[in-house]
Amino acid sequence: MPDISELVLSMVKPLVEFPEDVRIDISESDEFMEYTLHVNPEDIGRVIGKQGRVARAIRTITYSVRTRGPKRVRLSIEA
Repeated sequence: MPDISELVLSMVKPLVEFPEDVRIDISESDEFMEYTLHVNPEDIGRVIGKQGRVARAIRTITYSVRTRGPKRVRLSIEA
């Protein structure tokens, strides 16, 4: 299985002022692999971007990764 968490971290860490606060929690349900991105509250605007453009771009790249099995990938961003 591709390491989606490393992919997301490599995209997000250069964007933020506090890269040491960036972490990803992974949970699994019946139909999704849920990746929850946690960033410093001061960096949330940088990760989301104007009108959500940066977050949308990160999700587009993340969702395009082919995974094994029927589960889909879901990425949520929290401060």
